[in-house]
Amino acid sequence: MTHTLKLPDQDSAICDYKLIGTPIAFPASPPVFNRIAYAAAHIVSDPLRDSTPWGSPAIDWDATLAFRHHLWSLGFKIAEAMDTAQRGMGVDWPVARELIRRSLAESRTVPGADLACGAGTDQLAPENAKTLQDVIDAYETQIDFIEAEGGRAVMMASRALARIARSAEDYRAVYGNILAQTREKVVLHWLGDMFDPQLAGYWGSSSFDKALETVLAIINDNRDKVEGIKISLLDNASEIELRKRLPEGVLCFTGDDFNYAELIEGDGECYSHALLGIFDAVAPSASKALAHLAKGETQAFRSIIEPTVPLSRKIFEAPTQYYKAGVVFLAWLNGHQPHFIMPAGMQSARGIVHYADIFRLADQANVLDKPDLAVARMTSLMQVYGL
Repeated sequence: MTHTLKLPDQDSAICDYKLIGTPIAFPASPPVFNRIAYAAAHIVSDPLRDSTPWGSPAIDWDATLAFRHHLWSLGFKIAEAMDTAQRGMGVDWPVARELIRRSLAESRTVPGADLACGAGTDQLAPENAKTLQDVIDAYETQIDFIEAEGGRAVMMASRALARIARSAEDYRAVYGNILAQTREKVVLHWLGDMFDPQLAGYWGSSSFDKALETVLAIINDNRDKVEGIKISLLDNASEIELRKRLPEGVLCFTGDDFNYAELIEGDGECYSHALLGIFDAVAPSASKALAHLAKGETQAFRSIIEPTVPLSRKIFEAPTQYYKAGVVFLAWLNGHQPHFIMPAGMQSARGIVHYADIFRLADQANVLDKPDLAVARMTSLMQVYGL
């Protein structure tokens, strides 16, 4: 069946768009990968109970957990309660805590399911942090909760620490204190300020080279407690430099939603594992591509994964921190939730031309799983905008 609809373009013209994509077939059982692949998962609002969406958004727990089952069925691990789930942008620590509790419990009902959970300091407002001990206490609270629930932590970057730290030594002190206490190995998280402007100068410097030395010092000081580090700088050269210098046994997880295809494939000597928000949006394609890579079928890997890169670059374009809107938009188009409403009304962070661009690129990347539904929902969104 041919699908055509009218979409706006960058010149504000309304033009016919004819779909050309072919949906990716879902595997009969979760495939096996030769890369560790975490999909950072979004959270689903409940608009029928969402009376104060900017203050305390209501969550549709059934739809939220159903999406985790979708990711597990495709072979992914889940990075839970991280920035893709709108941590610090609509989802606070009490909501994240409940999400972590529910997801860990749900994972125990699924053979082979795995997840790691974001631990930060977001219950501590940056302006209320007065000392490094305040930051340490906030991290302890979250990591203690995660480990008490039987989970493993991703140690997220802290806005409070970025605000009060005065040197690289302050970062070494805070991270060293926390890592000395954890029962399980932790994944560190290097999140660039394009994802969160409040993290500018993280690790004690705006210079990548200086920040890298601090990160490596923290990892070497605590090698037995660090599983790996996720780096999200949207700069493949920086990631390659980091992974070359990591000590043996410490993994590099790409968080580069611009260059993930080449970083995951590697250069013949080194490669990156993955912890990516874009995998939420392109999960069937990424799963199939990774399954081919595990079999040594690199051309097939490239043919499937590379068309998703232009889509990802559109979703994560500046201002990058609003990428969550594009991720949830695709979840709605693909039928994983009945509405396009987000905590804190984050769907309003992008305009209709941006969403039209995502629609076209998603079709061209073969990630519209249900074209009939996607066209119907995109048409309804256009009508909301009076188009």
